[in-house]
Amino acid sequence: MPLDFDRSSVSTFTRESLPETLTSALVAVGAGRLIEDDTSETCRCTASITTPTDRLDDDAATLVVDAADCPNGGSLATAPACRATVVGTLEDRDVDAVVVRTDGVERRFDDGAVGLLVAAGRFAERVGFYDDRLAERARHDPLGAAHEATGRAGPIRRAAVETGLAAGASDAEGYRDALRAVVGPTLARSRIDPHPPADARLVASTDLETGAVARRYETRDGPHYHLDPPESNLAPSAAQTLAAAHDALARGAVDAGPRAPGRAVRLVADADDPVDTLVAILRKHTHGHGVLDDLFSDAHVSDVYVSTPADENPIRVVVDGESMPTNVRLTPGGAASLASRLRRVSGASFSRADPTLDTVVDAGGTSIRVAGVTEPASDGLGFAFRRHDETPLTLPALVRNGTLSADAAALCSLAVERGASILVAGARGAGKTTFLESLLWELPSDVRTVLIEDTPELPATSLRDAGRDVQTLRTDTTGGPEPTPQEALHAALRLGDGALAVGEVRGDEAAVLYEAMRVGANASAVLGTIHGDGATDVRERVVSDLGVPASSFAATDLVVTCQRADSHRVARVEEVRPTAGDATFETLFAHDGASLVPTGAVERGDSLAIESISNPGESYADVLDVLDTRSRRLATLAETGRTDPADRTELRSDGGSGC
Repeated sequence: MPLDFDRSSVSTFTRESLPETLTSALVAVGAGRLIEDDTSETCRCTASITTPTDRLDDDAATLVVDAADCPNGGSLATAPACRATVVGTLEDRDVDAVVVRTDGVERRFDDGAVGLLVAAGRFAERVGFYDDRLAERARHDPLGAAHEATGRAGPIRRAAVETGLAAGASDAEGYRDALRAVVGPTLARSRIDPHPPADARLVASTDLETGAVARRYETRDGPHYHLDPPESNLAPSAAQTLAAAHDALARGAVDAGPRAPGRAVRLVADADDPVDTLVAILRKHTHGHGVLDDLFSDAHVSDVYVSTPADENPIRVVVDGESMPTNVRLTPGGAASLASRLRRVSGASFSRADPTLDTVVDAGGTSIRVAGVTEPASDGLGFAFRRHDETPLTLPALVRNGTLSADAAALCSLAVERGASILVAGARGAGKTTFLESLLWELPSDVRTVLIEDTPELPATSLRDAGRDVQTLRTDTTGGPEPTPQEALHAALRLGDGALAVGEVRGDEAAVLYEAMRVGANASAVLGTIHGDGATDVRERVVSDLGVPASSFAATDLVVTCQRADSHRVARVEEVRPTAGDATFETLFAHDGASLVPTGAVERGDSLAIESISNPGESYADVLDVLDTRSRRLATLAETGRTDPADRTELRSDGGSGC
């Protein structure tokens, strides 16, 4: 039985003055009356249940609480009166989520929190037949009611167990723990859990350009990424101003355009409001990509994943090559809103008729490649976002970061310069496009280059800025206005001699590409990326899957395979050796676990690739001398940090024929 204390003879405390564990202990033993809530005993929240189809038997129901007029702000963790409003409503039916809105801020309760509230509603409805007082306690104090009920026998205890109240309260250390919510401004399409994991140890903290703070924690479950955006720290008055500015923007109270967020904030702001901060937040969520701008403003983040169902799974990020969950979730409408924005940006339909998306957007001041899926290709909306670093990458830069060795880079460099055909293979995320980009800088500066790709990732602008003659051809496989890859390749071959780079070889264009290579229709280098693990796997894909004759595939000179281990690296460099109607392969460089090392084939004079790239009158030994000189100069560039395209061009012009 609960202890009966006389408040007139015992000191009282406020919840804020006591540790959470002591508060929980007092509540658990029935001494909760010793703790004064710094809240009003009156709740003026209004609660309503919504469903996507307005049918009460729909499974996906949400209890929406409007706390705009409530003196407690609808604080379920600290205000028993507000808990009573919510639990009382839940006596009628279960819901999947509880959402509380006030002062332009939304708090969303899912999982264990909504489970406790729903269980309290079931318990109050059921136990009222036996004990009105305990039913009322369950509405105001579910944790205390659970403790009391499990200490009793008969139908009271049975009701606590069968309604789930006992289980819901068993692991709770108090209401701040039991009723944790994800929080965000009402205008945002994402919600933040403001509390780091209980067992977390802070590893790193980074102030981001968006005003957010990114913290990385170690927990017993692994690493955790915690984002603290500026909107999470707004004063209530500033949050109200932000909501009013968003409303003004939605109503068209200010002229549209890129400066509209600033006009909207200044229209409704008071002198004490942080105007610049509010403008940045409003712009991020209306003209930008919301929380994605925060995540990609962190230079350590390379990938962001939104898995279906998007509102139930936390967003995951890859930080310095390590995948980890975040404290961020999209709202139920957040994924749909993001899909709508991506449709506008890309021009793609991205619908049931065309359920995949591949495009590039700008987020956090950087170029991001987006892959999306929707029904019927998946159970719902899902996205993968990958940072595309626009800093030009060269072979010296890749030697410097350990992607490949200087001697392997020298072979690739000379092969490209002298018109070889090279395929860069690997899985998704292995660094194929990055390596292809570095090869483009090895083309002679006076060679015309045609880039064929469906998603703009290759550095056309950087190449043009460096004075290169570059023509881009955009392709489309969904029936859009752009040419198909096959049509684009035919056009490229008619545009005159020059180098050809295909962003990804994966369809009917492969046959045209290889036929052009076989008959020598393209005098300069032919470069491309393809999914595969090594030359044998690539040959199988090209010949068996894409229908290219084996004799045509033999026109490939080199296959460079990239892998993603601790970081991107070149795993193998293999040459293709034509045979009677087919091809075999010889490994020239292989990764031994520490670095990319030569197999000895080149040094023994046993490389067909060396012979094929030699100039007229140039012996095998002469080519080895050129490679040795080039390797030493590439190593010097890497060691001294001279990895920009300008440094490479300068050394090429200063170094004579050796480079």
